[in-house]
Formats: sequence, C-alpha cells, structure tokens
Amino acid sequence: MTYIQQTITDLKLSSPAQSEFYQAVEEVLHSLEPVLEKNHHYQQQAIIQRIVEPERQIMFRVPWVDDNGDIQVNKGYRVEFNSALGPYKGGLRFHPTVNAGIIKFLGFEQIFKNALTGLPIGGAKGGANFDPKGRSDAEIMRFCQSFMSELYRHIGPACDVPAGDIGVGAREIGYLFGQYKRLTGRYEGVMTGKSLLWGGSLVRKEATGYGAVYFADYMLEERGDNLQGKRCVVSGAGNVAIYAMEKLYQLGATPISCSDSSGTLFHDSGIDLKLIKRLKESHRCNLLEYLKTYPEAEHTAVADYPASGHAVWRYQADAAFPCATQNELTLQDAQALLENGCQLVSEGANMPSTNDAVDIFLNAGIAYGPSKAANAGGVATSQLEMAQNASMQTWTFEQVDQRLKQIMKNIFIAASETAKEFGEDGNLVLGANIAGFRRVADAMIEQGVV
Repeated sequence: MTYIQQTITDLKLSSPAQSEFYQAVEEVLHSLEPVLEKNHHYQQQAIIQRIVEPERQIMFRVPWVDDNGDIQVNKGYRVEFNSALGPYKGGLRFHPTVNAGIIKFLGFEQIFKNALTGLPIGGAKGGANFDPKGRSDAEIMRFCQSFMSELYRHIGPACDVPAGDIGVGAREIGYLFGQYKRLTGRYEGVMTGKSLLWGGSLVRKEATGYGAVYFADYMLEERGDNLQGKRCVVSGAGNVAIYAMEKLYQLGATPISCSDSSGTLFHDSGIDLKLIKRLKESHRCNLLEYLKTYPEAEHTAVADYPASGHAVWRYQADAAFPCATQNELTLQDAQALLENGCQLVSEGANMPSTNDAVDIFLNAGIAYGPSKAANAGGVATSQLEMAQNASMQTWTFEQVDQRLKQIMKNIFIAASETAKEFGEDGNLVLGANIAGFRRVADAMIEQGVV
C-alpha cells in the first residue's frame, strides 16, 4: 500500500461516514503523487497526515425560539483546518444538508484555494444545519444570535475571520456581527461580507462569480480564444451564478440557463439578468416566476431531471459554469456537455463535479478550471475587505475589481506553470493542487511540528 493510500485508509477509520471529505482528500492527494515522489522530505515531515487533520474542530448546539414560541435546536460547526499561512479564513454555510463531513471537505478545499491566492490566509469552514428559507427575519436574527453566542469564543481578526456562503448573505452577516460586537464590546473586522454601510467591501458579492469568469477567460486566452460570442450554461441562482452571468454578458458571452431548488430555467435567447436579480435578490422567489414574463422560456422541475444527473447540463453550449453546490455535475452530465460541444468548464461552486466527471474533462483536453482555482475570487476579495478594515480605508469598485482580476490571473499562471513543470500541460487540477500544497507544506515545515 502506498503512502497516499495508507493515509486515506487511516483517515476513513478515524473520521467515519464523511464521504464528501474523503472525495476531496482523494482528489487532492492523488494529484500530489508527482511532487511527493520528487520531494521525500514531505513524507519525512508527515505533512500529508498533518494536513488532512484539522487543527481544531468545534461542534455546538444552537437553541433558538421560533415565531410560534417553540424551541428549535440545530447543530453548529467551525472547523479551523490550517493556519500555516495566516488566520483561518472561510465561510459559514446555513443549509439543512450541513454536517461534519461537508464542513470538513469545504475546509480542506479552502486551505489550497486560499494558498493559491498568494494572500496571507489559512483555511477554515463552518455553518449549521439551519435552513433560512421560509423563516422570518426575526427567526433568522434569533438563530444567528444564538449561533454567535458560541462562535464568538473562537474567532477574531487575527485568529479566524468567517464569511458568508450558501444561506449566509448580508442579512445573516449583519445579525452575526451585531451579536459579536454586543458580546465582545469590540468593533473589528472579524467577519467579511459585511454591508457597505459598516465596513464591507465593494465587489464582495460579485467576486466569486466575476472571478470564475475571469479565470475562464484566462484559460481561453492561453488557447488563443476568448469568451466573446460563447453560449454558456450556468447552474445556481445565488450570488455566484448571478454575477457570473453579469460578467459573461460584459465579456460578450450569453448565459442561457440557471437553476434553483425548484428546477432549471433555459432561455435560448439569453437569460434576462435584471429579472433574475429582481426575483432572487428582492423578492426571494423561485425561477418559475420567470415564465410569467417570458412564457417562451423552459422550466424543468427537479422531479423531471434525468436520473443520472442535472437538466442544466443537457443543453448545447460552448462553456459551462457550475455555480450551485457540490457534486451537481455527474459523469453522465460531463458526457452530455462534451457531446453538445462544450469546450470549457469553470467551477464557481465548491467541488461541483464528481471525480469521474473531472476525469472525463481532463481526458477530453477541454479547458477545465477546478473550483479551488476558479472560485477563489470570493475569498480573495474577503481578504481585500480585511485589508481595508485593518487600514481603515475604503477602496473604489474599480480598485477592488482590478485587484481581483490580477489575483485570478496570478492563480491561473501558478496552476498553469506548475502543471507544465510536472509534464502535465493544461492539467490545472494537478497544477492548482501542487501549487497550493507546496506553499502550505513549506510553511508548515518552517514552523515546526505544531
């Protein structure tokens, strides 16, 4: 049994029933084989065994009272995975699917994503199995206050700086920050994704979507192409998807689909982004409402999806942007995309493609941007928000956007050049994993066995 196989086997025994976490670890570790063969000191220093174990795992109950006066109890998590490069940094996710395995997979991915940015931030993730959908503002406030009543003990601007994720937007960040300030008596940049009224950064809500599109454009540029005139399928209808579509339009491409929990929307002439923003950001309703304005558009309900995957990937398109959630793009979806002429996949969500789907993309030789590289724009801009808070400055939209664009270019160059170094030109999965790993691993070695 190889060093990597043994590590994965031991991990499954010590952390049972965490399939998403195993998937993330296996994807990263197998791509590290070339660098481990060339550099035996990583094995001597037990870097792999150390890097797959979080530095700290926090689990806690979150009791709160709903509008009917009934007591509800949820589970809260914060996994502080690695601080070799800087304070822990990663979002909070509020969603009924949240469990320890999902938080650990997200935190593990965050280590390498944050390392790739070149910024001084470590990796972490957190959240709760709470569903904000259908809850009143008062219920969400009470939940957030209860959640922060435990979390505040473990976070701080030089220790751990959480951000938003699925189910945690500006509203939730506001309630969380307010409770932190109340409990500590300090007004400090302990969270990112804050409102522009009180310390937030311009471009933050746009950053992940914009970054995924910038990354896609850099991939095409290396191949002598660009996004101009490309038809694009997009999944999701949250911040990532909305602002990916916005940047696609700005660069001359046409998004023709998006999706939410109700199903998939397809509009052959191009998605009306203003309407999507109104439906999702103002009215918080599902995509079926879109048909009232555009009856010619198609809506496929979740119940009518193909058994082998997701309806959003079954349309003819030049490029695909998975911007919803993990494992939303299956082997069969990948095959359908390639059969329909897709030449680019840039991942806005975290680990949206299954390992089998990734293998299909790599073997086909298309431009494939893995999530830890392509969606790093969000955390990069979070760090820019931290920098603005620390210096008590506010940068313009253009300043932040230009920094974001440059960071995404740097990430692409690092992944691309590392792939070439190991004889795998174009394999940005291998390149991103090795580039991120080396930065973290070398820092860990220099800091000793801690």
